[in-house]
Amino acid sequence: GNPELPTAVNITWSSINFKTILQWQPKPSGYFYTVEIHGQASDSKKKCILTAETECDVTDVLKNVRETYTAHILSVTSSGMDNFEEPPFAVSEKFTPYNQTVLGKPEIQNYTQKGSKLIVMFRDPLTPYTFPNGSFQSIRDIFQHDLEYKLYYWKDQSSGKKDATTKSHTFEISVDSTKNYCFYIQGIIPSRRENRNGQESVVLCTSVGRSILDEYGAEVFIIIAVIAIAVITLAIVLSVILCKRKKAKAAREKEPLNGV
Repeated sequence: GNPELPTAVNITWSSINFKTILQWQPKPSGYFYTVEIHGQASDSKKKCILTAETECDVTDVLKNVRETYTAHILSVTSSGMDNFEEPPFAVSEKFTPYNQTVLGKPEIQNYTQKGSKLIVMFRDPLTPYTFPNGSFQSIRDIFQHDLEYKLYYWKDQSSGKKDATTKSHTFEISVDSTKNYCFYIQGIIPSRRENRNGQESVVLCTSVGRSILDEYGAEVFIIIAVIAIAVITLAIVLSVILCKRKKAKAAREKEPLNGV
């Protein structure tokens, strides 16, 4: 083989919603890489043959998501794949997509706050895998009953956070009808030991008739009240001073003129 060729280091799996990218180092110079994916119960498959890159999308060869895989990163010359000698290679850590892929952000489709009910509807993230008719499978199609979602919600401008759990696509929560609420959703696989919690959705807030006090806070009103009191007090003081000056002037004008 070519034992003098450098082998890959820092091999990592990066996977979100079953889209899986293999990454490694260093950048090759004067040689190439070829990736071989080895499954426990399947034949090895080659990907990214003679690549000068240091990453490879291996999603399509990991379709059996419950199988455990390892990646061999082969260091080869342009002609090295044509002979029968085994090129030098590095081996990745084991990777099981079902247990290790990260759940992506759920998409919030609609939300309403009517009276004391907050209703939030959302959609499952899609995967790169398809059904026979060509439509994409969602993470729910793969995880099924292992998947649940958690809604975290709190009163707007408050730090107290509550949560609720569902296996459906809808949350219906009892809330204070006079307050606005903010919330986000997160997918969860409770059976996992690691990577249990998925990525958080965007944070959204309801808007039910906010009062001016809710909008600006009590501190602003205290400041306004203090300023108003100061202005009124100043006006009264000025009025008293002016009144006294007028009386003094009138008194002086009534005094008889001194003889010449």
